[in-house]
Amino acid sequence: MGTPETLGMPGLAAQILVVGVCATVVMDLWAVLLRRVFGIVPLDFAMVGRWLGHMPAGRFAHAGIGRATPIPAEKALGWFAHYAIGVAFAAGLIALAGRHWLAAPTLPPALAFGVLTVVMPFFIMQPALGAGIAASKTPHPKQARLRSLLTHGVFGVGLYAGGRLVHALAGMLALV
Repeated sequence: MGTPETLGMPGLAAQILVVGVCATVVMDLWAVLLRRVFGIVPLDFAMVGRWLGHMPAGRFAHAGIGRATPIPAEKALGWFAHYAIGVAFAAGLIALAGRHWLAAPTLPPALAFGVLTVVMPFFIMQPALGAGIAASKTPHPKQARLRSLLTHGVFGVGLYAGGRLVHALAGMLALV
């Protein structure tokens, strides 16, 4: 079997984009399932947009992001950032696993990398949004941590699914 490039899949950047978007969509579908089945309210990406929107003014951390001044288009900014981060994480996986992973994607590296990405919300986003390190300032930190770990594990499964999709698309494009 060849690499995605030799099979007709254009550009590494396009492949990373497909993997990252696929993984993020899988994670978002997980959030929908949790909300519909268990009533678990997912992260409001408008709050991520609000956080990012305050950065140009030098404000990187908040006691409670929900109490910070809203910014224009914060929801759109938050959703864009969510998908951009997913694509950046996909690039990280491929950088670590190697481009050959795209030619024969396997679950273990994708799942491990997905779980590893939980360090970002634990040590950057949650503290910056006012939830403390690893959700320590939330009403139920252990539950929040477990949800984050599971969600990032699901993201890892999505990375694998995205890799399989790139592989399948490469094979289909080679036949054209």
